Amino acid sequence: MKKVLTDMLICPACLPDEYKLKEEVVKEIGEDILTGSLTCPQCKNIYAIQDGIAFLDPASKQGKVKSISRYESRPLLSSYLWSHYADLLHEENASTAYREWSKLLQSNSGVAVDAGSAVGRFTFEMSQKNDFVIGIDNSLSFIRAARELMTKRRMTISLYQEGNLTRETVFNLPETWNTNKVEFIVGDALALPFKSDTISSLASLNMIDKLPVPINHLKEMNRIAKEKNAQFLFSDPFSWSAEVADEKDWLGGKTSGLYTGRGKKNIIDMLQGKNNELPPEWRIEKQGHVWWKIRTHSNHFEQIKSCYIKAER
Repeated sequence: MKKVLTDMLICPACLPDEYKLKEEVVKEIGEDILTGSLTCPQCKNIYAIQDGIAFLDPASKQGKVKSISRYESRPLLSSYLWSHYADLLHEENASTAYREWSKLLQSNSGVAVDAGSAVGRFTFEMSQKNDFVIGIDNSLSFIRAARELMTKRRMTISLYQEGNLTRETVFNLPETWNTNKVEFIVGDALALPFKSDTISSLASLNMIDKLPVPINHLKEMNRIAKEKNAQFLFSDPFSWSAEVADEKDWLGGKTSGLYTGRGKKNIIDMLQGKNNELPPEWRIEKQGHVWWKIRTHSNHFEQIKSCYIKAER
């Protein structure tokens, strides 16, 4: 974990109170903490730093994944690596979604956060337009892969062909991507470990319909966003599922209760100040959609229409 993060991090378990974490370094190389811990002075929780990865998810603070999920599996890691980097590998059927999303962001000074960063593509994209970018995801497998790309600038990616047959390809980061401006941590999108009113650029891509309490994610993103000179890129297919969240907690896709109708309209209303849920209000600069694609194996792809909202204030 880059040492520059130590001044930015707070205890996610103590929210809404904010307590700066105290670092203890066991092993370091230059400006990177390889082994150590971050301790909350209030609740005394200890968040491990292992192999350069800081575990800021309250459920995995001792450096362990809170549960074995599909997001830790090798096939899904392969699928996400292809989805994020296939266009740079000149793979047939690759999506251009990350390039299209990147064009929506303006250059902006300060720190950026890519929530639900997965294997890191958009975090790297944001680094070309911001002073420093933090990718955060609760999948250890994804964060390990992203940090490997960050530290080594290359990776051998195993792409599933059929069954257990794989094809290996080597990916090198573009020379123009400055990895000194990037870091990845394990964390929870519903309890972000950052101080309020400090983040100038924010992204949440294809994630809100995968969270158990979606509104809490928007509130957390709004909390850490600067009240002035901030930009927020949100995009999602709004594939609500009762397996992920109770229907009462969906932000759209239903006819009764809170947030009836379509999710995109409801989120635009919230950003614009309806019911004062995300103050101060945001201005909607652009909206539209991109086609995102994920690959299971060489004969199976899923194409997803991800609806975006670009807001600023």
